[in-house]
Amino acid sequence: MSVSHHSWAEPYKIKVVEPIRMTTKEERVAAIKEAGYNSFLLRADDVYIDLLTDSGTSAMSDHQWAGMMVGDEAYAGSRSFYNLVSAVEDVYGYEELIPTHQGRGAEHILSQILIKDGDYVPGNMYFTTTRFHQEHAGGRFVDVIVDEAHDPASLHPFKGNIDLDKLRKLIDEVGADKIPYISVETNVNMAGGQPLSMANLKATAEMCHQNGILVMLDATRALENAWFIKQREAGYMEKSVAEIVREICSYSDGATVSSKKDNLVNIGGFLALRDPELAKAARAMLVAFEGLHTYGGMSGRDMEALARGIREMVETDDHVHARVGQVEYLGDALIKAGVPIIRPVGGHGIFIDAKAILPHIPHDQFPAQALTAALYLASGVRGMERGVVSAGRDKVTGDHHYPKLELVRLAIPRRVYTQAHMDVTAEAVIGVLEHPEDVTGLRFTYEPESLRFFQARFEPVS
Repeated sequence: MSVSHHSWAEPYKIKVVEPIRMTTKEERVAAIKEAGYNSFLLRADDVYIDLLTDSGTSAMSDHQWAGMMVGDEAYAGSRSFYNLVSAVEDVYGYEELIPTHQGRGAEHILSQILIKDGDYVPGNMYFTTTRFHQEHAGGRFVDVIVDEAHDPASLHPFKGNIDLDKLRKLIDEVGADKIPYISVETNVNMAGGQPLSMANLKATAEMCHQNGILVMLDATRALENAWFIKQREAGYMEKSVAEIVREICSYSDGATVSSKKDNLVNIGGFLALRDPELAKAARAMLVAFEGLHTYGGMSGRDMEALARGIREMVETDDHVHARVGQVEYLGDALIKAGVPIIRPVGGHGIFIDAKAILPHIPHDQFPAQALTAALYLASGVRGMERGVVSAGRDKVTGDHHYPKLELVRLAIPRRVYTQAHMDVTAEAVIGVLEHPEDVTGLRFTYEPESLRFFQARFEPVS
């Protein structure tokens, strides 16, 4: 039964609180102007409810905080590193661990050791940093996700699935020797936090391995994907999320993980592999770019908290049940009010369809960026753009990439906000939608060459 159809409560009690303050409209007008209408450049003190990201913003448990005090800060061979190795092997099933400061450190190393100039890397929709590292290494990303992923209204239960016909076509066109690996994201972020099915992952792995192509997961949100498989895929309802996460990983040759999501820590990540020779190449890169192979840019206490967070996330199903349940709670409130969002509701956030709300704003005036700024101005709620600004420009033509989805993401941190915060957020979104004609488009005043959504600045189009 879906968590939204019966009463439930968070499987924890609050032990420490951090005060937050509602700002005035005048303060928010000044703040968003100073930030160049980019929510990434707002000061956190000027934000009331912060839904910019669920990355590194979760609340750690008392057990994790206790681990911070016993972290082993030895430069080499830290006890906390070996605790992390054990946790990754037990929960994810990978034998070779390369720790990194966060997920993009792992993406960088994986891309550098596997991609050659002219290679193609298929994946189930791009993610910003993942595609950047693939292109930086000389590769070309090719989207092979199912078409339903690009349709906000589609109720397909597994919109993160690989389209096997698209994958076969790419293999036939460019040759398997030009495809070092497929990049398979669990709970696809840019599609709205949408899962892929176990059957699809298994079929994808079979096709790739028959052609000598490695399968590399972005397992950052494998836990949330496991929860959806448990709810939606035949044969999994009686399995624990721990068992499902382990099976997901079993069909892959390795994974990158930003531990700032599922793993319940504020910093950290890792690259996990099965092939010892690949792991040797990765560790050589690690020492040069991240740190020694037994800390990879993390302190001992961070590794200790991470090891505990990995075990904690799958200790029972209660944590992910409540985590996804809170996202569904907000999503259901918005759907009930007629707000156009990506459906089904995803695992880590709500994705509002800005194109549907602001049809008067041309795509090249960044509707999602404009709606994000308008939401902050009205309520102090901070979300982020996931549309043409995030998609960047074509490296050859210089034109904007125009994704079919133009979204405002409200990402929910784990174990941070209450249902009352979700009620306030829903009211804020609904309030902005009462007068969408008041929202105007934006244009760049500063555009970085790559990953522009982090630091770009804008001004309203008069």
